[in-house]
Amino acid sequence: MKNTAASLLQMKRDGQRITEITAYDYSTAKIMETAGVNAILVGDSLGMTMLGYDTTLPVTLEDMIHHSAAVARACTDTLVIMDMPFMSYQTGVRDAVLNAGHLMKEARGHAVKLEGGAAVAEQIRAITDAGIPVQAHIGMTPQSVNVFGGFKVQGKGEEAAKRLLEDAYIVQEAGAFSVVLECVPPKLAALISRKLMIPTIGIGAGAGCDGQVLVYQDMLGMNLGFTPRFAKKFADVGQLMIDGVKDYIREVQEGTFPQDCHSFVKSDCSDEYLATLEQTLGKE
Repeated sequence: MKNTAASLLQMKRDGQRITEITAYDYSTAKIMETAGVNAILVGDSLGMTMLGYDTTLPVTLEDMIHHSAAVARACTDTLVIMDMPFMSYQTGVRDAVLNAGHLMKEARGHAVKLEGGAAVAEQIRAITDAGIPVQAHIGMTPQSVNVFGGFKVQGKGEEAAKRLLEDAYIVQEAGAFSVVLECVPPKLAALISRKLMIPTIGIGAGAGCDGQVLVYQDMLGMNLGFTPRFAKKFADVGQLMIDGVKDYIREVQEGTFPQDCHSFVKSDCSDEYLATLEQTLGKE
């Protein structure tokens, strides 16, 4: 089944849970689609997972286009959602629409995601009015890490909880087709999920959301020595890769790889001719 913004809305109405996961390249996206995930998020988390930054802030629009285009080429049935990077929409409605349009035209994904509630409502409304589906993102929004003073749970106090619920209503009214709730207390996230008509996608927000999203390196054990508290390690791919590379190193050093079966074409030259050729080299 083709996954779209509309189909995710229908899944919410039907009580079906939504699966979303990050990917940043063609081969990984192909694996995710084959597994049957509903949506792939090309997150600006690529700044940390793929480019080695300590935050998402240095990621550029060109970075997002490059990685999103690779993912989109791999997907036939999966909804591809592309993050709008820091300062590509905060500077005003016109910039937001132009940059969202640029991302859609160049990368050819299916939707964009931007962080914030009431502060970006006009941008969400303008982008959706331009025919581009928007996934909103509230709670712990990584692009605001310097404002929050770090990666911290949001909505813990009464005033903060009320403000987060209000933000959720605002992004829904602005036209977002779904909203990511990151690092939100589970009871509050469940309340927001019950109150909204659009699906909520949780990350560190408990099981009461309409769906979940994870960074694939976290859930496959590829961040060596670290797994975020909100992420379950569903496989230890990182260790499998280490073991495979170690076996490769050992066999190359021992001379047991490659074997004849790993060669593409055998020589059409006889052993006698090759011996003659060897003798003639260096004599001319």
